[in-house]
Amino acid sequence: MSRTLKSHKILNDPVYGFITIPSGLIFEIIDHPFFQRLRRIKQLGLTDFVYPGALHTRFHHALGAMHLMRITLDNLRVKGTEISEEEYEAAQIAILLHDIGHGPFSHALEFSLLKGIPHESISALVIGKLNEEFGGKLGLAMKMFGGTYHRRFFNQLVSSQLDIDRLDYLQRDCFFTGVSEGTIGADRIIKMMTISEDELVIEEKGIYSIENFLSARRLMYWQVYLHKTTVSAENMMINLIKRAKFLVQNGENIPATEDLLIFLKNDVQLQDFENSDQILHAFLSLDDFDVWGAIKWWKNSSDPVLRNISNMFLTRNLFKITLRNEEFSDEELENAQATLVKRQHISKEDLGYYFSHGSLSNYAYLSKEKINILTKKGEKIDVASAADLPNIKAMSKIVKKHFLCHAKNLIL
Repeated sequence: MSRTLKSHKILNDPVYGFITIPSGLIFEIIDHPFFQRLRRIKQLGLTDFVYPGALHTRFHHALGAMHLMRITLDNLRVKGTEISEEEYEAAQIAILLHDIGHGPFSHALEFSLLKGIPHESISALVIGKLNEEFGGKLGLAMKMFGGTYHRRFFNQLVSSQLDIDRLDYLQRDCFFTGVSEGTIGADRIIKMMTISEDELVIEEKGIYSIENFLSARRLMYWQVYLHKTTVSAENMMINLIKRAKFLVQNGENIPATEDLLIFLKNDVQLQDFENSDQILHAFLSLDDFDVWGAIKWWKNSSDPVLRNISNMFLTRNLFKITLRNEEFSDEELENAQATLVKRQHISKEDLGYYFSHGSLSNYAYLSKEKINILTKKGEKIDVASAADLPNIKAMSKIVKKHFLCHAKNLIL
């Protein structure tokens, strides 16, 4: 690489204060166009329609996670866990790049702009490409990210029920949304982490911090991540992209950036990314601005669906949504659709773009992916089995809610 290697640069983060970039290699990764793209992808997608402050990006989150990883590794070293300099740097790279495969609007378009490809799969491909570009220097980080490194706790720090990813995004999302109920004691949780037989565990005295962490996560899901207005906006976005894909794939000429058009014209699958550098590089050029720019073009489209939903976004005229515990019956769905057709004068062919229904699931703790507590006697016990923590057992239950949303106040 022609750029001069730099290290120990300092960034000012609104959540943690000063963050140090610890090595020249990490500086080069952050400076890479693939990573800089994360500046243009909001962490919470369309959540700013509910919480106006939720404008932070995947770039913010990745740097924050890297910072917490460094603090965690330093703490583990103090407790006697041997971590080589190579492992120390690789773990920070693995968490830095864990979200590199996210596309525009993060989770909202993960299964509509693409063909059912989770962002983790794309992240793995991107880390592989960067490893080639950096002469194999990311090989250990790839193993940690993929869970193939023999020291299991490194992968647990990157991806588990108590990983560095969650510790950062809960704190960061709390800060930018102003939802104080999601506040967690990340510093104390990190201090309570230790390693037993190459497994990440929590010291017994940290058990109440874990209970608070799980409670906060559950609250954040209902109040922020699965807020009904966000669900409404996300379904609008999914339907808008579906309409754009339908038009393009049926020969219509609609304006969009070159990179976005690739994904509108084609139902891209994971093997397409694996077999085509062009597809991967096109995806790694996409960000929220490609979609917002298209929406500003589409607001004047001759196609009424594209035009209407685009204008609805730009004026925040969101779908009306009903969220409840009981599943909607076929009769209720049919009646809601008939009413929508009658009141909004929508054709039956276009109905699917203005009407959505489905379910949402929320769980704070999955007992099959344990968070283990290390007792003073040296025993490892699943946190849900702790005698005086009935709340965690309750949080292991998956709560499902059902939604129905539809357009209102259409101007056709």
